[in-house]
Amino acid sequence: MELTGRKRPARRISLAMAGFLAAFGFASSCLVDSPVQAQGVRVVPEGNRNGQQPSIPFASARRTAALKSSYDAKFERVLAVLRRDTTLISDIKRVAARYDIDPVHMIGAIVGEHTYNYDSLDSAQSYYVKALAYAGVSLRFQYDGVDVADFVMRPEFAECNSDDKQDNSNSLWTCYEAVWENTFRGRSVDGVRYPRKNLNETFFQPLFAGQSFGLGQLNPLTVLKMTDRVARVSRFSRLTAKDANEIYQATMDPNISLHYMAAIIQDAIEAYKKAGGVDISDNPGLTATLYNLGNPWGRAAQFRRSGNAWPEENYYGWLVNDRIKDLRSLL
Repeated sequence: MELTGRKRPARRISLAMAGFLAAFGFASSCLVDSPVQAQGVRVVPEGNRNGQQPSIPFASARRTAALKSSYDAKFERVLAVLRRDTTLISDIKRVAARYDIDPVHMIGAIVGEHTYNYDSLDSAQSYYVKALAYAGVSLRFQYDGVDVADFVMRPEFAECNSDDKQDNSNSLWTCYEAVWENTFRGRSVDGVRYPRKNLNETFFQPLFAGQSFGLGQLNPLTVLKMTDRVARVSRFSRLTAKDANEIYQATMDPNISLHYMAAIIQDAIEAYKKAGGVDISDNPGLTATLYNLGNPWGRAAQFRRSGNAWPEENYYGWLVNDRIKDLRSLL
């Protein structure tokens, strides 16, 4: 309910409808502290704003059909794996407490990813084994022979390489991402034709292009964005783009990846309080939506400018809210 005690008509905005480039237009500026509404932050009600689940992307439906499965079957299979892995659930609770978030937000992100965007959920132990396998592979983040760490030193990225952004990995890599979209993606620059792919797909997928990894289905660029927050809260080493093997370790090893998952969720809650003027911490469907879509600061700012009463969940977050009792039963 709203803190003002006055009910307002439910005017809606879908987070999925926030334009990618439009959001990046103000995302980097939103990464600094901004004042909340003078009357206070409004608490988003629990549950879904949509009576029916929003449409599921075709790519997800195609993957599920190819497996001769269904979303219900995948959901139940993920729950069964989590229910058996009591050690993992204990670890999720411990990490969530460190980041001051409800552990159901992390459960929702895991269930959403493995119901819609990935084929299956392995046990935590299997991810430890996979992490060890990656440790023996020499990795580089590069495109056309140029390491991304060198690429972002080009003059086009000068606005990003200021002292204030260098001290904030989220601000820094969001800025790099925006410059890539506006200057390089799908364009020829200095005689080099760059692909019509995002920054992560172009530079950060040396093994399996277009995929995310591990229990939390993290990608390397997201790890780089969250590395300062994780270093501050969990005391892990701060990572740079030159630390390719360590970044893949962070995506694959649950001992590390759970901390990055919690950081992503904490950042999304903070973004909507500071840039959106609403508290989404009691609505796991919204944090799951943002975990799925990314760019919470840009989306929060766009939501606030829209004049709509509440942010709205996408298909992925809708499932989390719809099955919240099942998810909480794991805790």
